[in-house]
Amino acid sequence: MLFSYKAKLKSGEIFESTMEAADRFSLSREIKSRGNIPISITEKKDKSFDFSSLFGRIFSRVKTEELIIFTKNLSGMVKAGLSLYRALLVLKKQTKNVAFGKILISLNNEINAGGTLSGGLAKYPNVFSKLFVSMTRAGEESGDLAGALSQIGLNLEKSHTLTKRIEGALIYPGLILSAMVLIGVLMFAFVVPTLASTFSELGVSLPASTKVIISLGNFFSQYLFLSFVLIIFSVLGIIALLRANFMTKYVDFVLIRLPVVGNLSRELNTARTTRTMSSLLLSGVSITRAIEITEDVVQNIYYKKVLRNAKEEIEKGAPFSKAFEENPHLFPVMMTEMVEVGEETGKLSDMLVEVAEFYEGEIEDKTKNLSTIIEPVLMIIIGAAVGFFAISMISPLYSILNNIK
Repeated sequence: MLFSYKAKLKSGEIFESTMEAADRFSLSREIKSRGNIPISITEKKDKSFDFSSLFGRIFSRVKTEELIIFTKNLSGMVKAGLSLYRALLVLKKQTKNVAFGKILISLNNEINAGGTLSGGLAKYPNVFSKLFVSMTRAGEESGDLAGALSQIGLNLEKSHTLTKRIEGALIYPGLILSAMVLIGVLMFAFVVPTLASTFSELGVSLPASTKVIISLGNFFSQYLFLSFVLIIFSVLGIIALLRANFMTKYVDFVLIRLPVVGNLSRELNTARTTRTMSSLLLSGVSITRAIEITEDVVQNIYYKKVLRNAKEEIEKGAPFSKAFEENPHLFPVMMTEMVEVGEETGKLSDMLVEVAEFYEGEIEDKTKNLSTIIEPVLMIIIGAAVGFFAISMISPLYSILNNIK
């Protein structure tokens, strides 16, 4: 819940601000913990529907690109000697995103009231991830906030680049399949009924496959708009089903075992694991805490399980590399060996960076050629669909020609 409050600072000055908290008591305790005296606390509620506010919340979300620029600029200004408060004011003037501008004001209020940057970031979990907050906190505790912010920016940039490459590689096959469905529906709606009326006039006996196509053609021609609506909702339904919690383990299992996609998925998860771990360790986060945060960052449930086991093994005194060594079907042998060498030489974070860079390069090369790999598969699917349609509609014509003879 969002509250507006007045508090008396140590200097005697009356301070007004807003803050999110579970309830009034939690907020009061937070204000007192900072050495201030709460005077009044009021919950802020929207009494009427504000369309502009709703529009702003939907379309003014904070993009990853903005966070990358934010971390790099803030790191540079702090490194140059600007106070955190002044640096945030400068960034507030530069940003064109209304939602992000409000967040920066809130961060400044937090710092002005005696709080920390990491504490302010933690209030916006939908914008700043646990990884972001933990690395910032580690930078504050070590006295190298600029370095931590620079590392966060690098980590965000690498992760964002990987995601964009995967999405870019999938755009081409997605467009081809969408065009195929559109053309197929239009053919069913306008071509099939014409052929069906011809067959009906000639009294030709139709095979089962032709009857199915004609039935679909009649439906599409009569309910064309409804057909497109059903197709769209079917696609959305399948996507929702695949994202459902009970389907996660099945989808993740298939993703890491498919012929081409499986290898790419394993390398992607390996790159994310090592990149996140190295960033956290370089920022000064303990290895057990780093594993916990990396578990949240990694998407695949099987990789999460390995990291959970790794944390338990480390707490028992086992080496970090043991968990990866026991799961060669998920993590490449090279990664396991590099992690083991890093532990032995005391340069674990450096080794993790090298592993991350290697597999990020592998993913870049493979995504460049992914469209070439997918093309033959698409050609087979399209050829099979066109062949089935052609045989089903041409076979009755041959029957007509035989009768004429």
